[in-house]
Amino acid sequence: MNDDFCRNALKSALPRHQTPKIFNTDQRSQYTRAAFTGILKQKGIKISMHGKTLHDNIFIERLWRSVKYEKIFLKEFETVPKLLAGLKEYFEFYNFERPHQSFSWRTLAEFYWGKEVA
Repeated sequence: MNDDFCRNALKSALPRHQTPKIFNTDQRSQYTRAAFTGILKQKGIKISMHGKTLHDNIFIERLWRSVKYEKIFLKEFETVPKLLAGLKEYFEFYNFERPHQSFSWRTLAEFYWGKEVA
C-alpha cells in the first residue's frame, strides 16, 4: 500500500462513518507521516500505534489475527460486497458462537450479557 492509497481511503471513509475516538494502526511509514496523521488530528481523533505501550493495541491485534486466520486467509473474496458479507458472517460467529478461552470458554455474548443469547 502506498501513501496516496492510505490517505485517500481515510479521506473517503471518514465522512461516511461516525468519527472514531481512536484510530488504531501499526507504525508503517504510510501511517506515521504527517500527511496521514494530520487528517486524523484535524478531526480530533487520537492515534494508537502498535508497540507504543505494552498493551496499547493488544485486543485489536488479536482480533484481526483471528479474523485473518479463521476467515480471510481461508477463502478468496472476489468482490468487496462478498468480503463484507464474509466479515459480517464471521463476526456473528465470533461474538455469538465461538468460545473464548479467556472467558472460561464462553462466547463473547455470554460473557457480556451474563447468559446465553438466542
